[in-house]
Amino acid sequence: MRDFQKPGRSLVYAASGMAATSHPLATRVAVDTLARGGNAVDAALSAAFLLALCEPHMCGLGGDAFALVKPARSDRVWGLNGSGRSPAGFSPEPLRARGLKRMPEHEVAAVTLPGAVDAFVRLSETWGRMPLAEVATPAIGYAEEGVPVAPRVAADWLEGKKVLQGAARRHYLPGGNAPRVGTLFRHEGQAEVLRRIAQSGRAGFYEGEVAEDLVASLRALGGTHTLDDLAAVAADEVEPISGPYRGHEIVELPPNGQGATALLLAKILSHFDLARLDPLGPERAHLEAKATVLAYDARDRFVAEQSPRLEHMLSDETAARLAALIDPATTLPDPRQASEAVHRDTVYLTVVDRDRMAVSLIYSIFHGFGAGLASERFGLLYQNRGAGFTLQPGHPNEAWPGKRPLHTIIPAMLKREGRVVMPFGVMGGAYQAAGHARFVSNMVDFGMDPQEAIDLPRSFPDHGTLWLETGYPRATAERLAALGHTIARRASPFGGAQAILIDEAAGVLVGASDPRKDGCALGY
Repeated sequence: MRDFQKPGRSLVYAASGMAATSHPLATRVAVDTLARGGNAVDAALSAAFLLALCEPHMCGLGGDAFALVKPARSDRVWGLNGSGRSPAGFSPEPLRARGLKRMPEHEVAAVTLPGAVDAFVRLSETWGRMPLAEVATPAIGYAEEGVPVAPRVAADWLEGKKVLQGAARRHYLPGGNAPRVGTLFRHEGQAEVLRRIAQSGRAGFYEGEVAEDLVASLRALGGTHTLDDLAAVAADEVEPISGPYRGHEIVELPPNGQGATALLLAKILSHFDLARLDPLGPERAHLEAKATVLAYDARDRFVAEQSPRLEHMLSDETAARLAALIDPATTLPDPRQASEAVHRDTVYLTVVDRDRMAVSLIYSIFHGFGAGLASERFGLLYQNRGAGFTLQPGHPNEAWPGKRPLHTIIPAMLKREGRVVMPFGVMGGAYQAAGHARFVSNMVDFGMDPQEAIDLPRSFPDHGTLWLETGYPRATAERLAALGHTIARRASPFGGAQAILIDEAAGVLVGASDPRKDGCALGY
């Protein structure tokens, strides 16, 4: 139980339904949808449509989406991959000819086709109870009337505005500036697109005037995207993958997402007795950092749309051999070289309804404001997921026409004794796989409740630096430096998170939402 004399959030309890999102208006819309008779999928979609307006720098109709669904009265988890591909006319050769060693981030070459809308329509048709038009109605109203810009959103908007170019500046810098906290942000173009989706389903987006605007704007920027590319976008039903962690099972989606990285990282950490350590002490941070470096090295080697070495990556032997490389007393000199022998053969939301259908959904335009580009007429931001490709010839994730890139966004669920007990997700780009493992470890190893597990300060190794959020004690940072880490403090937090614990014994739902974002959990 938290200390009520200190700042913090209480868990949210409700019996009939619960939603947790990164924006309070989206959470409220989701709960309203449940109360009106919609199920968890209807509620999740109503929130997702609205989040494109509330957090336009994070997600949008021009992005991708992934989802896990636990049907009512079942624990068989259904997966959906709603990520788009590079256009058929794309080629990496002009980029290599420019001398580029990695994919550009804010150019039309990084724009992959948007898969989120097809995924949303597929979810609605497969699992929804309400007509899509009814589900989209709240977001249409808010797009027309405006939403007040929330504090974290305003800070991110101000920081990210520098990447906006051309039509994106016109649509997302009203009056030429990033909107301030509390300013009403309206987007009539998005309202019109939602109306067309509501009326015509996927055809309202992937055909007709919206499609023509999307493609013509990309072509004007030098893209090879075509109407045929857009019409061919299709979300795929996929079989989830899972892995154990101390009597629990973590459920993820298979590649091209990085869920396998979270499973490998959790397996590596299971070889260490974390429960005896201080959760904010240097020993735990050191072990997590070294395990993360090794798991992400495996990700960078193997995770792609087609991952022929997925079985190797998820094997118990691989995790054991990688764990054996970790020295609790020092850093690894070169993780790729050290792990070579092991590999030689080679905006989140969740909803649970009255019937305990559970949805774990995440979607994104990748970097803040995606590619920084938008369509001229409707002002839809383009994602820059193509930046997830590599330009290394022959690599499984090599940039290529008609291909899905490595994705960082991953929804998850936690099982115990075969039952789904919690849908959850952690935002934050590359951090997400590490965030999944840390969140589960916080609960399983240290007995934290979901809110405590979310609130705990985070660390993450990136490009040779171990980044610590400001909540880490100075003594921990000093000891980590003595172990050989290059330490830096984060100017902004690592992502956000939401979770809903299904307490069957008590007959209640327990919601948690990350204070690093503006959102909340609500139930009824």
